[in-house]
Amino acid sequence: MSEMNPLLLHACCAPCSLEPVRLLREEGFEPVICWTNPNIQPVPEHDRRLGELRRWCAGEGIRLIEADEDPDRWERTVAPIGALRRSARCRACYALRLAEACRVARAEGFPFIATTLAVSPYQLFDVCNDVLGRLARANGLVPVVRDFRPWYPEATRRSRELGMYRQNYCGCRFSAAEAALERAAARDARKAAKLGARRG
Repeated sequence: MSEMNPLLLHACCAPCSLEPVRLLREEGFEPVICWTNPNIQPVPEHDRRLGELRRWCAGEGIRLIEADEDPDRWERTVAPIGALRRSARCRACYALRLAEACRVARAEGFPFIATTLAVSPYQLFDVCNDVLGRLARANGLVPVVRDFRPWYPEATRRSRELGMYRQNYCGCRFSAAEAALERAAARDARKAAKLGARRG
């Protein structure tokens, strides 16, 4: 059997890590997970997601590196972009987190780096991978960019079977508000459809 290629996998949460770890292993990589997500608010939510990732990694025998996090820097550099410029805000947020992951990869001697951020169809896939590619190359790393989105339903199914905590927003307070608005709009649409069906 050929030797596996060590890869640092930045992870946003346990559910989004399931399929990337499986698929990357099938390709011949051995992922080590890196957690650095200073965007996640409030603190109990951050700690709950990290706790779930710790439990899953321990159960699977996956090494977990808990890297530096600077919530104050997130507040200074990302939060001022605000809710009205989502693409710019997310780009800055991806950059902050992935820059730290690249620093860890370089310090630990990983040649390859990837992220679970592009698993969810709610993320900005092209923006995220552009940021990853630029930062990886600047640090002498090889970015492993994969479209994991087709496996999102499988990750959802597996995480439910495993009883994992599943969050309903990306992480920051802006995404929490956006997700709440989207859920409310979806509820209103369902109610309108039911009302229309009754009248029809």
